[in-house]
Amino acid sequence: MRPNQNSQFRNSQLPRGLGRWSFGRWECAAILLCVLAAGCRQDMHDAPRYDPLEASPFFRDGRSARSLVTNTVARGGLREDDHLYQGKVDGQLTDTFPMPVTAELLARGRERFNVFCAPCHGRTGQGNGMVVQRGFRAPPSYHEQRLRNAPAGYFFDVMTNGFGAMSDYAAQVPVADRWAISAYIRALQLSQRATVDDVPVDRRPELDQAPEVRLPPGRPETPPAPEAR
Repeated sequence: MRPNQNSQFRNSQLPRGLGRWSFGRWECAAILLCVLAAGCRQDMHDAPRYDPLEASPFFRDGRSARSLVTNTVARGGLREDDHLYQGKVDGQLTDTFPMPVTAELLARGRERFNVFCAPCHGRTGQGNGMVVQRGFRAPPSYHEQRLRNAPAGYFFDVMTNGFGAMSDYAAQVPVADRWAISAYIRALQLSQRATVDDVPVDRRPELDQAPEVRLPPGRPETPPAPEAR
């Protein structure tokens, strides 16, 4: 039986190594590529979803967004301690702090006060901050009698919920920092009317000492004398 000349001609035109068996491997590779290409679908990109406030026929009320289950609280959001989170004890604003008032707490309060409060209230709490000097409405001074008599929980409550023209700072200032600021406001109020009797006996000699001035590194303690012309 004579071989098929057309088959011999076709095989002779193929490059070396692409015989009958090699051609079968190429076919398998092509089929595999087709299978892989079929897996590249957009189902994950075009997944069914609802836009905010979009209607849905699935629920009886026609809303896609579901309300929270009654009486559920997110983890970490229970906040049962009214003293810590509301500044109140038995429903009344308290003049006590939920943590010890230490030098570290006052230092933190001063730093946060200068960032968030001083632009309006001023560094000393007089109500003459920089934005007030630029025309903004002046807040009351912390040193007026009404605020000197206000409990510490009052300042915490105002920072939490806002008051008058002042918006709340609950989102910007955490709970612990609000108490630190309240403690520092008390220190500012005391500083304006303090007497020698308010200073501990062992610290009174420091009142007669000149305050220490810390100069930047490399800066001379006394400026050089001007050169004669």
